[in-house]
Amino acid sequence: MSSAARASDRVAEVADQLRNAGSVFAADEAQLLVGAASDASELELLVGRRTAGEPLEYILGWAAFGGLKIRVSPGVFVPRRRTEFLVDRAVTVAREHKHPLVLDLCCGSGAIGTVLATQVPGLELYATDIDATAVACARENLGDRGVVFVGDLFGALPAEVRSRVDVIVANAPYVPTGEIGLMPREARSHEAHTALDGGDDGLDLHRRISAEAPGWLAPGGHLLIETSERQAQRTARMMSEAGLVAQVEHCADLDATIVIGTAPVH
Repeated sequence: MSSAARASDRVAEVADQLRNAGSVFAADEAQLLVGAASDASELELLVGRRTAGEPLEYILGWAAFGGLKIRVSPGVFVPRRRTEFLVDRAVTVAREHKHPLVLDLCCGSGAIGTVLATQVPGLELYATDIDATAVACARENLGDRGVVFVGDLFGALPAEVRSRVDVIVANAPYVPTGEIGLMPREARSHEAHTALDGGDDGLDLHRRISAEAPGWLAPGGHLLIETSERQAQRTARMMSEAGLVAQVEHCADLDATIVIGTAPVH
């Protein structure tokens, strides 16, 4: 039997194991796990971790996002494909500026900022997260393309950035506390609770970001927040009350919803 045939058999065998464990994308996952294992013993270990419910991204050490491989450490929020809609819109508004200054709040692995830095020429990027493990991961992904701070939202940023920001992008936690138990096991059992919990109605961080953002945005600057379709109007209202012109946008293909707030031009 050729090596290619043996590899194909291994993939099929692993796919069956994953499928029996409830994997929806068993064939794709099997291909990745077989490719990541150096030998049969390691493959058995990796498959065991996956069938036990550990996120595939933690096992591989990376997540596919925006056409890139984003490094993710255990416990760090795994970037979701729907967030690519937020990134696409952020790229569009950032490109309106020659040398845009961008903030990535609640940056997690730095996935959003990393994609922005690769797609927007002349970008100056700052990112923050309250989780030191996530910040270490984001610094690895961004390298010299941005500066990442450990801290709580805007409180971690240098004062000289105030009133100069062209784009603020935030995929802040927006799951209501009482609904975390309804999330897939991979998320609720493995990702940091602080990366999921948005408070009683899921909008605690949206309130804080919307209230504080106008003080950091340049005239005509934009605040983009990912949210859910059922929460979007409330997030938009928060932005409006803070003095931003808010609009809700939805992408049916990714089942993704964002709210964009624009600062007035004086």
